[in-house]
Formats: sequence, C-alpha cells, structure tokens
Amino acid sequence: MTRVERHASFGGWQEVWQHRSDILHCEMKFAVYLPPQAANQPVPVLYWLSGLTCSEQNLITKAGFQRYAAELGVMVVAIDTSPRGEDVADDSAWDLGQGAGFYLNATQQPWAAHFLMYDYLTKEIPALIASHFPTNARQSIAGHSMGGHGALMVALKNPGLFQSVSAFAPIVAPSQVPWGQKAFTTYLGSDTTQWQQWDSLWLAENGHPLPPTLIDQGLADPFYPQQLTTELLENCCKEKSLPVTFRYHPDYDHSYYFISSFIEEHLRFHAAALTVS
Repeated sequence: MTRVERHASFGGWQEVWQHRSDILHCEMKFAVYLPPQAANQPVPVLYWLSGLTCSEQNLITKAGFQRYAAELGVMVVAIDTSPRGEDVADDSAWDLGQGAGFYLNATQQPWAAHFLMYDYLTKEIPALIASHFPTNARQSIAGHSMGGHGALMVALKNPGLFQSVSAFAPIVAPSQVPWGQKAFTTYLGSDTTQWQQWDSLWLAENGHPLPPTLIDQGLADPFYPQQLTTELLENCCKEKSLPVTFRYHPDYDHSYYFISSFIEEHLRFHAAALTVS
C-alpha cells in the first residue's frame, strides 16, 4: 500500500491509501481517519459506503465527521464505490459502471472481471485494516443512498459482523426501483431470483436480522419516495420486530448538507454500540 494523502485533523490524521486489489484486479483508494486515541491503543472501526458517482473523497471532505470521530475514538474507513481504471468496464450513464458498483458481486460480462465490490468490502478491506491499522476488531457500518443500500445489505447478509448500522437516504428495495433494476439487470442478468440476495427488503422479509440500526430520510429528497421506498423497509422491520429506528426530516434533501447535519448523531450512535463491553 502507498499513502497518498495525510492531513492533521482534530488531533488525529485523515489519510488516503492506494493499493492493488487482488479481488478487483485494479488500483483502488480508500480513506482512513485515525483518531488521536489510535496513537496509543486499538480502536473500533466504522466503515462508510458512499453513493452513486462518489468516491472515498466525499465523506472525508464534506461530512465534517472528523471532530466527532476524534472525540469518540472511532476509526472511520471510507472505500470507493466501484473498481476504477482504463481496463475496467464502464458505461456512459452516471448511474452505472465506474462510480456505481452497488456493493455486489457481478456475474455478467464484462462486469464480472472487476465488479466484485461485496468481496472487496467483506474480505479484502477488513484484512488490510486489521493488518495495517490499530483496530480492536469491533466494527460498524454506515452509508448514503447506494451506500446505504450496501450497508444494510451487507449487515443483513452477515449477522453478527457489525455492532450497528446506519444509513442516510438508503435504497432499501433495489429490485423494485429504477436505479436498482438497471444495475441488477446489467451486473446480475435478467433472472430476478438472482437479485434477491442483494436486496435489503427481501433479506429482511426472509428472516435475516439486523443489529441496532438508524435510518434518516429527508422529506425534500428528490429521490424520495420513488427510488428510496423507505416505508417498505420500515413496515417490514416493524413486522419482524427488527431494532431499526426510522427518522424523517422535513426540508432536508439528498445532499451532504443533509449528511453533515446529522453525522454527529450517527457517530454517537455507533460509538455507543462499539464501546459496549
């Protein structure tokens, strides 16, 4: 790995690292915020998954989370949203291809050669973090929009892996909305039964559990409710008695103005779960 950025921030360090991914077969970047406590002891980790068109840069430059991560002693790892590079398949549309990996393992060509974001997130990145950074192995996950879909889906598929989950404006039922249907058809093929394992609503409906979870949705979000369908998951979680809190915020949209307004509450929510003995 090569460190390509390092900035002092609230007594800790905001870093960006580049590495050759054995799973994605391309060069990748991820961001790590090391709180000041990490200089003396292992700390828990919060993984962040960004949305369509984003990279590891969006959270670290727009959300203002570092102040709270420093106070709470939480390492924050933000990964990219897809494989990148000239040899990686792409599409001219903004909601497909590079920048739009949907955190799944593609099965269709030409995507299957590189678009294995689920394996990258659940296998390669945690191994790199454990090997190179002072983590105590307690971890949580959060995300925005497509990344909210990823955070919920990965937690549902891996019971016990995370102490908590949170999401801003997540795509909760990708099989039922245009964004998800386009991506799933392209990456997974037209057999909709192959989509189910990547759909948070289907996973929750079929008995997959969640740890304590916080979901925030802005009511001025132009993608709500047609693309995000938040209430579908809320109704399911109520029926299944899953420990999920849904909050709806008048006037807030889909942007990082929304995320930065509530990121402190999300960090404190995760810190409480990560520090339980």
